[in-house]
Amino acid sequence: MTATEPTELLPTRRSLLSKLKSWDNQDSWREFFETYKKLVYGVARKAGLAEAEAQEAVQETFICVAKEMKEFRYDPAKGGFKRWLLTITRRRILDQMRKRYRSRSTNALNPADTSVDEEISLLSEESVASENLWDAEWKEHLLKAALARVRTQAKAEHFQIFEQMTMHGWSVAATAQAFNISRINAHVIRHRVAGLVKKELKRLEALAA
Repeated sequence: MTATEPTELLPTRRSLLSKLKSWDNQDSWREFFETYKKLVYGVARKAGLAEAEAQEAVQETFICVAKEMKEFRYDPAKGGFKRWLLTITRRRILDQMRKRYRSRSTNALNPADTSVDEEISLLSEESVASENLWDAEWKEHLLKAALARVRTQAKAEHFQIFEQMTMHGWSVAATAQAFNISRINAHVIRHRVAGLVKKELKRLEALAA
């Protein structure tokens, strides 16, 4: 593993966050960006941003995180890191939407048309990225991270068996035949790998509180 590869897939709490207090810690910032960019991008797209707008929102989100990190205090009782990142992400998505509306207003054929201004006034952090959307993306992100972690820990064939049965709907019989193992072994392997995924997911949920 190189210095730029994450040692944890979602290392929030004090481990990574404490390192980010220093702007000169480029490896930690690179790790942080690689860890959370897909989450922020996914929320931005589902909130209604176009590809280029979402990419810009991602960049602006992490610029803001960098600026505010020194003042950040990890406190799960106040929503912790998860809610803090949501707040920053929402504001950057909102900036992109306002920019889009203002561009429309500038190019409007009728300068007296105030409909765009009215639309901008109705925008809010809650309207551009609801907590339900954020929570859904967060859970999906955690699951993908857990699966990616377990994929590196379990035997390749065992993970393939788990993947075929759990994600692709293969029956025990079909899996046993394809991998030349008994049905009991196919069932046991799926159960064991599923347990690893569950354990890893629980760990990540604790880290990302």
